Amino acid sequence: MVYIRFFIVPLCLLFSIVATASDVKNIRGEFTYYGDKNDSREQCRIQALQGARVQALAREFGTIISQDTYQRETMTDRDESSYFSSMSLTSVKGEWIADTGEPTYEYSLDDDGCYVVKCTVNGTAREISNEAAEFEALVLRNGTTTRHSDTHFRSGDDMYLYFRAPSDGYVACFLADDKENVYSLLPYQETADDDVKVRRGREYVFFDPEKADKAHGRVDELVLTTDDMERNSVYVVFSPKPFARALDNHTADDIPRSLSRDDFARWLAKSRRNDPKMGVRIMNIEITK
Repeated sequence: MVYIRFFIVPLCLLFSIVATASDVKNIRGEFTYYGDKNDSREQCRIQALQGARVQALAREFGTIISQDTYQRETMTDRDESSYFSSMSLTSVKGEWIADTGEPTYEYSLDDDGCYVVKCTVNGTAREISNEAAEFEALVLRNGTTTRHSDTHFRSGDDMYLYFRAPSDGYVACFLADDKENVYSLLPYQETADDDVKVRRGREYVFFDPEKADKAHGRVDELVLTTDDMERNSVYVVFSPKPFARALDNHTADDIPRSLSRDDFARWLAKSRRNDPKMGVRIMNIEITK
């Protein structure tokens, strides 16, 4: 029995890609992030930057409705803002290539002493294909049926993944934090295969020894732990075609294999660029003590 324990908070990935000059557009975005008492100044800065990039991409290219997002509306006497536990560039029909100049920030404190950060960013971007295959994926808490689907966890809770695809294909799963780490959850740690093959219409539950498909190898069991309040992003990648496994590294027996967020971003961007039918679903969960 393998228990994988780790501390987790959100990550917003920047997809660094190679594009021809004719594909590239210059875009600009602004976003104001309203933090809470759990957010540091640096965390608020990162969220504001990602929000500005997403806003710019969404305005230029539109959005893809293909993910679950934990969201809370925040009202102030000056403005209205949406807080996202993770801003994902895969939710828009564009990919951010690079900043043009340095982003600018305006910092202030609200009446409760929480940071408010406004970011303005200019950059280059390109449109992406929207041929991705649709599929169903749910994060499950302390149970292995769809009624256990949840985005709020407490420290010590078990996590499972429900998955169902419309066609035969291949799936991978990752967990991202904001400490430059992305953890590879599927394929399982002791599996030599580069991919996890799934069948059309079949319901799969990963990370449970009783329900998991034995053909996928020895099952890893996941327990989420924290000393405070944390947020993370679970990335589920599916394609009807095989795809190369991300080049990750083993760090410890009780910690998933991992790679840097930059390496993950490059791998995902390259994989999606080479495979327009590859889909990505992102589920953002919150863990409290």
